[in-house]
Amino acid sequence: MALDVVDLRSFYSTPLGQVARRRLSQIVRERWDNCVGLSVVGIGYATPFLDMLHDEAMRTLAFMPAEQGVVNWPVQGRSASALVDTTMLPLPDSCMDRVLLVHALETLDQPREVLSEIWRILTPGGRLIVIVPNRRGLWARGDSTPFGQGQPFSKSQLRELLRDTLFSPVHWAEALYMPPFARRYLLSAEPAFEALGSRLGLPGAGLHLVEATKQLYRPVALRRQRRRLPQLEPALAPSPVQPMTSDLPTRDF
Repeated sequence: MALDVVDLRSFYSTPLGQVARRRLSQIVRERWDNCVGLSVVGIGYATPFLDMLHDEAMRTLAFMPAEQGVVNWPVQGRSASALVDTTMLPLPDSCMDRVLLVHALETLDQPREVLSEIWRILTPGGRLIVIVPNRRGLWARGDSTPFGQGQPFSKSQLRELLRDTLFSPVHWAEALYMPPFARRYLLSAEPAFEALGSRLGLPGAGLHLVEATKQLYRPVALRRQRRRLPQLEPALAPSPVQPMTSDLPTRDF
């Protein structure tokens, strides 16, 4: 079931949502430190993380699933948001350099078709960042945040899904080690949670973040050489039938 855009916007206006936004924006920025002259599209609900890229990118779009709803973005200037069918994006082939997929893959009915469509619009050498809930994390176990909705992923599940849709992961990260509770002391300790969890590689982070590149060719599996069966020869050869002769003496009359 897709999330409602009103609920998503309300979450990111809360103190807990602002903490999540700040941490995810930091990771996205570390991976995409320079988007000057590039075309960027966010799919799902990516507007909280597109603001930092909007001024420097040549083109920035925000596509939101029809099941979710759409809000106007950006607040100032011409609108760059649109309501779309995520399996039929209104873009030509190989036209986008960066794609940010967040609040989408875990709630859509056809994740493979969505990733295949992203592969189509991505330029050769383009980059995709996917943000999904971690099935082992606390954020996926409660429904008080948008990351507790839909189908969470393990790292191996996400890797297999990307491989099946011709993407090669180049960087993995995890985020939101803090519990998903809006307690003031927890929010203030968020940097310590993130630093400790990232440094020690602790399990149970709230989210998986993976950056992947577009594969241009489908890998071909090597054929196994067929084992030759030994040539069979008949074990018994038929022999001609001999005429029957009688051993009885003959009498002359």
